[in-house]
Amino acid sequence: MNGLPERQPSSVPARAQQEEEAARRMRWLFAEPGVWTDRMLAALEQGVQGGAWFRLSDKVWLARNLESAWRKASANRGAAGVDHMTVDAFARHEQAHLKKLADDLRMGHYRPQPIRRAHIPKPGSDQTRPLGIPTVRDRVVQGALRHVLEPIFERDFAPQSYGFRPGRGCKDALRRADELLKQGYTHVADADLKSYFDTIPHDRPIERIGEKVADGRTLRMIEAFLKAEVMEGLALWTPETGAPQGAVLSPLLSNIYPDGLDHRMAGLGLEMVRYADDFVVLCRSGPEAQRALDEVRRRTAQAGLTLHPDKTRIVDASEEGFEFLGYRFERGEKHPRDKSLDKFKTTIRDKTRRCEGRCLTAIIGSLNQTLRGWFEYFKHGHPWTFERLDGWIRMRLRSLLRRRQKKKGRGRGIDHQLRPNAFFAGHGLFSLQAAHARARQSARR
Repeated sequence: MNGLPERQPSSVPARAQQEEEAARRMRWLFAEPGVWTDRMLAALEQGVQGGAWFRLSDKVWLARNLESAWRKASANRGAAGVDHMTVDAFARHEQAHLKKLADDLRMGHYRPQPIRRAHIPKPGSDQTRPLGIPTVRDRVVQGALRHVLEPIFERDFAPQSYGFRPGRGCKDALRRADELLKQGYTHVADADLKSYFDTIPHDRPIERIGEKVADGRTLRMIEAFLKAEVMEGLALWTPETGAPQGAVLSPLLSNIYPDGLDHRMAGLGLEMVRYADDFVVLCRSGPEAQRALDEVRRRTAQAGLTLHPDKTRIVDASEEGFEFLGYRFERGEKHPRDKSLDKFKTTIRDKTRRCEGRCLTAIIGSLNQTLRGWFEYFKHGHPWTFERLDGWIRMRLRSLLRRRQKKKGRGRGIDHQLRPNAFFAGHGLFSLQAAHARARQSARR
């Protein structure tokens, strides 16, 4: 014995591994932890052998995956499907329902039920939009399936795609379009896919998914959801194309299918910004924009999709405007497009009808919910938008109060003196103009 302390094994490798796993988990924060273990995430980043994933179906029916999918379906609420089972009814026996789902999936007995089709109004239009409403049990299974599939495809999605993706949204797409315009990309190929969700061919998304997923049961499950029967009124029919809007799995499928177009445009050095079926290609010249649009037409035709004839064109943004994700970009400025304003005003009118029986405090409380949400999205618009809307909203409220005094007509003239702007501010009415001024002041700081 020489009296020296015995050397202990170094803990550095173990600590380094833990730090690497923690960093990886942060990179994939959206990945469902009940499905995506550290080992699977490592394989995801390094690439699996052969480029395709096997044995994924057993991850779908994991109890913790189904429970997580159920929690999200419950939080989103939503109407009942063809079986008339509501979220609340499912919740009363959730463990029994989830166990039955797991058993049916594992034994291969699970089959999606028909999708109930409803029609909802399109904002600013007399037309309606078809909405597919799966049953609660099918929403749970689709959510569990999405937990399994999403990281596999998210890994390789092109950066210019912003719709229905973790950590991305409309504002990111709008910000990117604005950046490019300021950099001199003033010629825009403005494109819109006609009835995109209803026209996606069933076989081609399955082929795309099959390039990365080699699990037959998983592929058959996806195909079963795509080809599920549709019940509209008393009619029952099987769709030949389309992914129903409203289905949990549809947003992911809507990104998988056009991913080839995203990468093709990037490979050509073209600046495309896409949010689901709405996209623009920003270019530095008219001829470049025309070449971009020609390429888009060629690729979408090959994919069996159609560009909307009335919403697809070449625009010189330095001279005229174009619309994208609710905004209108025009000559260096942006503001809410007319349809966005029409939708907003319809909501305000519904809350300020002259026959409204609630007290002013309750009406303003309801209005403020709409005003704050709308402003948060459109706060980058031109200042005059907010000033004019504030005046119009106060006019609606003055007219309502005038009616309560048994007077006819709109609130103007003497009503401004009886109930000045400070009167409504004192009752807590949210001011779009004041909120915009605060936002600009904060941005300068």
